[in-house]
Amino acid sequence: MNRWLIQGALICALSMSVSGCYYPPVAYPAPAPASFDRSFNAASSAMREQGLAIRTEDRSSGTIVGTQGNASVTASVRQQADGSVRVQFDANGPRDPALIDRISRSYDRYMGR
Repeated sequence: MNRWLIQGALICALSMSVSGCYYPPVAYPAPAPASFDRSFNAASSAMREQGLAIRTEDRSSGTIVGTQGNASVTASVRQQADGSVRVQFDANGPRDPALIDRISRSYDRYMGR
C-alpha cells in the first residue's frame, strides 16, 4: 500500500512539472476600423435582418429608411471630420419598443463587435 502511495505521488509530481509548458504568445489582429461603406452595409443588413422593408437606401446621403407595419426606422451613416463613422438609428411610431435595440445589436454583430 505504501508503494502505491509513493508511485501515485511521483506520477502526480511529474504531471505537474510537465503542465508548465511554454506556449508563445499569439497575436490577434485588431478589428478593422469602421469605414463608411462597411458601416452603411451593416446598417442596411441589420434593418433587413430585423424584418424591415427597405424603402430608401441612398448611399450618397448616408440614409436608409425601412418600414415595418406603420413604423419606420431611419439609419443615418455619417463620416466624421476625424475619419470615424457615426451611425444613428431613429424610429418613428414603432409598435415594438425593442426594435431599435435589436437593430443596434444586429448592426454590432455585422460590424464584428
